[in-house]
Amino acid sequence: MNVPEPSGPWSPQRVTDFLTRTTIPIRLSCRTPSDDLWMLSLWYEWDAEQSELRCATSADADIVRFLRAHDDIAFEVSTNDPPYRGVRGRGTATVEPDDEKAVLRRLIGRYLGDDETPLTKRLLSPERDEVVIRIRPTKLHTWDYASRMEPTK
Repeated sequence: MNVPEPSGPWSPQRVTDFLTRTTIPIRLSCRTPSDDLWMLSLWYEWDAEQSELRCATSADADIVRFLRAHDDIAFEVSTNDPPYRGVRGRGTATVEPDDEKAVLRRLIGRYLGDDETPLTKRLLSPERDEVVIRIRPTKLHTWDYASRMEPTK
């Protein structure tokens, strides 16, 4: 495992466990070609061996153009309900074709679990060109408020 040493309470293994188990979309921040800030949410998968997050999107999505102009990013994967916990960081992103839609297919399984939905059929349409966004973290920070927050559910 080649995970950057995180600051905060979690070990690299705990980061891997959280990013592998959690199916909350990643919040990804980057710069536009005019140097404005941009943020969006995407489905992701974590590959601890490669120490990278992978997302899939349409080849003509704005984020593709933005990342090609500026490859530095920030990101966060965090729970939406108490007790709050998560991983945030920064790094660089690259964009590559995903002609076979392999990453997208894995993400559909991870987030939807069903490849027969109208959304899945639209995403996997042969007319849709797909890319993979590879995020290489250079800094990681973790937080976990479980010890100071009572679960609300």
